[in-house]
Amino acid sequence: MPSALFAIPLWADLVAVAIGAIQGAMFAGRFTDRRMDLLGISIIGITVGLGGGLLRDILLGGVPAALQSNWYLPVAAVCALLGMLLQSLFNRLGPLVITLDAVTIGLFGVIGTTKALAAGLPEIPALFVGVVSAVGGSVLRDMMLNVPIAVMHVGSLYAVAALVGCGLLVVLVFFGVPISLAAVICVVATTVIRVLAARFGWTLPQQRALGSWPHWRRRGAIPQFRGWGRRRRVRVAVPDPADPDPTGRS
Repeated sequence: MPSALFAIPLWADLVAVAIGAIQGAMFAGRFTDRRMDLLGISIIGITVGLGGGLLRDILLGGVPAALQSNWYLPVAAVCALLGMLLQSLFNRLGPLVITLDAVTIGLFGVIGTTKALAAGLPEIPALFVGVVSAVGGSVLRDMMLNVPIAVMHVGSLYAVAALVGCGLLVVLVFFGVPISLAAVICVVATTVIRVLAARFGWTLPQQRALGSWPHWRRRGAIPQFRGWGRRRRVRVAVPDPADPDPTGRS
């Protein structure tokens, strides 16, 4: 258990919030049929920028950090509006935005995991809190927009990157590695996995029903029913939460 939290400067935390708010606004701006106004875009941006931290602090039973400073809400709101107004510009900076987003995932994961460990939670629950902190904003965003939750569908390892990074942090802290060094390793690992997954399109295997494995049927392990094995698998297209323009329209 770490004796002290891994703390980052306020400005760095606000940068992470700003990037999340910009991405939330860019994501919401692609749903032109929803006809959202400036307030709606601001709410989505604030949700993405602050959602993970809010969920983290709620799980830990404390006052959310975003409510203990006058800076978080205005920064998230202003950056959400900028993300909507300058969407074309940010689309051209796709690789940079994805890289910065990967860094923020690592930072939020570090802060959430170390806060949970310092609060006395065991390693596995602390890992859960860290991942929720890293990806919670995108989950809340998708729920508010009534779209499939991206981290639950085939995608570019958004949540897996956070899971690996936070898992490394927990293991390193358990073996006595200094918290600052463990935090840096966590952020680097998360960033590398996320960027490489986005670059090369890495995904986890898609789910399969037990009846879809032919060698099991040949062995008679599963009863044969009419229509089994002839159903077409339909791949649901879910936008990547950090891709500035997954449709390629930019």
